[in-house]
Amino acid sequence: MRSMEMMLLIVLLGSLGVLLFGRRGKSRWTLALLGLSLASVILQLGAEGYRWQMVPAYSILILLPFFIFRKPGQSRVSASRWLLAGKSFGFLLYAAAAVFLPLLIPVFSFAPPTGPYAVGTTLYHWVDSDRYEEYTGEPRDYRELMVQLWYPAGQDVQGTAVPYVDHPQAIAAGLQKALSLPAFALEHLGEIQTHAYPNASLAPDRPSWPVLVFSHGLTGFRNQNTYQLEELASHGYIVAAIDHTYDAAATVFPDGRTALAKYQMDEETSLQDEHMRLWENDIRFVLEQLQQLNLQDQENRFAGALDMKRIGLFGHSYGGAAAFQLLMKDERVKAAINMDGILYGSAAPEQGIGKPFLLMNAENSVDYGLFVSSLETATRQSGLSRQSYEDFWQESVQRRHNATAGGGYSLTLPHTDHMSYTDLHLYSALLQPKGEEPRLVHRMVNEFGLAFFD
Repeated sequence: MRSMEMMLLIVLLGSLGVLLFGRRGKSRWTLALLGLSLASVILQLGAEGYRWQMVPAYSILILLPFFIFRKPGQSRVSASRWLLAGKSFGFLLYAAAAVFLPLLIPVFSFAPPTGPYAVGTTLYHWVDSDRYEEYTGEPRDYRELMVQLWYPAGQDVQGTAVPYVDHPQAIAAGLQKALSLPAFALEHLGEIQTHAYPNASLAPDRPSWPVLVFSHGLTGFRNQNTYQLEELASHGYIVAAIDHTYDAAATVFPDGRTALAKYQMDEETSLQDEHMRLWENDIRFVLEQLQQLNLQDQENRFAGALDMKRIGLFGHSYGGAAAFQLLMKDERVKAAINMDGILYGSAAPEQGIGKPFLLMNAENSVDYGLFVSSLETATRQSGLSRQSYEDFWQESVQRRHNATAGGGYSLTLPHTDHMSYTDLHLYSALLQPKGEEPRLVHRMVNEFGLAFFD
């Protein structure tokens, strides 16, 4: 909950309590309470903005005139014990709703990055004229990507840090199905501030910086791991995050066009393996664009500053699988992290791939007991057989074994599920698995991830 929201709740609930249990009617003091409440609402809305989770609190402003003007001649509330008990219960119930909603779906904040650099960010719209857009079917539609860079900046950054998302309504609409939350519950994501400053100057104390590319999961989006992107940039990495168009929750182009997620997840491994080629080519194209940016940057920010001999990839879910595919197939990629991604795509050889690879797992992704306990629900909802899920599990286990053979790393964090590796569990306590502390999970992911890439 934001600071002025807390102040507003104290003022409004305090004013309501005074009028409900103490003196009411029209007087200098009650009018002063009404004026203070009105001023607090105006101040909070002006400074922090409206969000629907505060509606129960804002509604108190409508209740206050009822106690002041309805019976101006009555200056003291009845002392009836039953009436007092009823009002006390009603007040506590209303206060709980007013406080609980903004706490349950908060305007959260990110932990400050721990590195020695401030963080800059900038956004690019890149069009791959060698590939047609498969999703639209239009012969003149080329594959378009939005790619955001986070990078180490000097400590003399000025201005205001960018918001978490710049098109919150589009992102909320895209996330609605993935999170089982109504879109309006997430439209406040644009109110959340980050620690990254737009178009800041690149830190001047190194000639070049290692490059990392981040790939989100299916129906995710490029900013979904902001806790991690900012941390890596603050420690001296230039990080490029991709929106995989039509597989991302929403991709908004500079001219206002919005591409919502279209891909339908299928249980058949072979279909997921085939679709992986689209993401592999997205990442290859981004690497080529970064190379061009390194050779010639019109804004003179990154020219010569990207060390294209030190490239790493990391991703969540399907994006983690894509990172592994490029690590296995592209000699430019030196290391990769997969955060709880089933290893779709080409299977690794039994002896491993001979490159540094870190597989981060959620607890329920590698615990066979948890898998078995969920089978009945999964088969009922999907219509697939139990045997098909058992086969899928065995295939996943074998792929993980091959990928980490010959010196790969495997890490499992306790009390985590698939989305624990993203920002999404900060959105609401409703999304968190039992026993999870999202900020602790994020700190561990950052520490292990940074140590691995370093």
